Amino acid sequence: MALTQKQRKQILNAVRQRVLKSHFNVAAVDYGEWLKVFDGRADKLLVCSPEEFETGVQELLKLLRSSHTGFYHERPNRLFPQHTIHATLGKCKQGEQQRWFFMDIFEGGPAQLAGIRPGDMLHRVDGIEYAPPDMPPFKTGTKHVLSVSAPDGTVAREISIDVPSRKGNKNLPPILPPKSISASIIAPGTGLLRIAWFPGAMGLGFAKSLDAALAGLKQQGCDRLVIDLRGNIGGGLGFARLASYLCSGRVPIGYSLTPKRQRGGYRREELEHVVYPDSRLGFAVTLARFSIRDKSIFLLTQGLGLQPFHGKIAILVNEWTNSAAEMATAFAAGNKLATIVGTKTAGNVLGAANVKVGSGYWLRLPVFGWYTPEGKCIEGDGITPDVWAEVHPEELSAGTDTQLNTALDLLKPVTASANAASATGM
Repeated sequence: MALTQKQRKQILNAVRQRVLKSHFNVAAVDYGEWLKVFDGRADKLLVCSPEEFETGVQELLKLLRSSHTGFYHERPNRLFPQHTIHATLGKCKQGEQQRWFFMDIFEGGPAQLAGIRPGDMLHRVDGIEYAPPDMPPFKTGTKHVLSVSAPDGTVAREISIDVPSRKGNKNLPPILPPKSISASIIAPGTGLLRIAWFPGAMGLGFAKSLDAALAGLKQQGCDRLVIDLRGNIGGGLGFARLASYLCSGRVPIGYSLTPKRQRGGYRREELEHVVYPDSRLGFAVTLARFSIRDKSIFLLTQGLGLQPFHGKIAILVNEWTNSAAEMATAFAAGNKLATIVGTKTAGNVLGAANVKVGSGYWLRLPVFGWYTPEGKCIEGDGITPDVWAEVHPEELSAGTDTQLNTALDLLKPVTASANAASATGM
């Protein structure tokens, strides 16, 4: 869209002020140096094309070296595939050519409905070829035509995908959220819980859906559980309900830290401990307690009691496991409540807010940090799985999910004959 110089000045000023006021500076960026760069590029941003203006502001924000940072119009045209067509992409080689292949296909999403299958190779989007590291852009409210093939390059297909329209708001950027939860029994006594995201800032709706999903699995005799967080796009506080199901008591999940507390100094043992509320009234009471105080807190699990699958849980993760899903995974790993299987997670563990900055543009900024109970921030680092397992397009195309199969092997019950063999050294 066309922007006048006055509109651009207003946008740049709003971005500048909001960063200095609210940005959580996890990378210890020198704001004075950042401002020199910002102000040095401002004149060019006032006269360049709209596309160059958006790119220029985004490049300035990248200098803050933090996740959950972005600048976009309410109708953006460059979104990740998991935020639009509900699929993630992995890197591989097809002959001598680097290619993207489809990994996680979210249930009921545009990619699945259009016929995209795990293992499919992506060649072109809307006639333009994309290969790593160039991620193909997608847009809501648009029909995209994808050229895909089997892993060996045969069975080429043209697939048309309709992406519904979506506008951003203060809680979410203009992404198309996937279906949150699905649950099924995949082996005798073993349940599979797939969570693509944690909807809602408070997560109360998600908590009810999670309760129902786990109740259904337990009714079917589930005493072992695989939690699939691969491709999870993050979300709100509902991850604390999932964490609560991983242990019986009230246990610290981690703590949040505001920019004010970070800049002024703190001792984590002095942060107030808060149990994740289980109702709107509980949230209202909690928010009232912190309405005039700093909102840096230790978040605790709810104490849901023993579950039949405790001690027999595997969590699947990959490079597209983000944010709230990483918080839950870090809690499970730190307390040895589950075996983590897959590949290293994204390392995007900050809490963000979206703010209007004028002329239909939004600024997304991290406004609090997240730390493990021991004081570690995994932002930029991610979580390394206990058991490393990768997926390959040929296997996925043939219906073999190596990561899931690895988790199932780890959870297999030990039989009496196996115990006897172990005791005799056989």
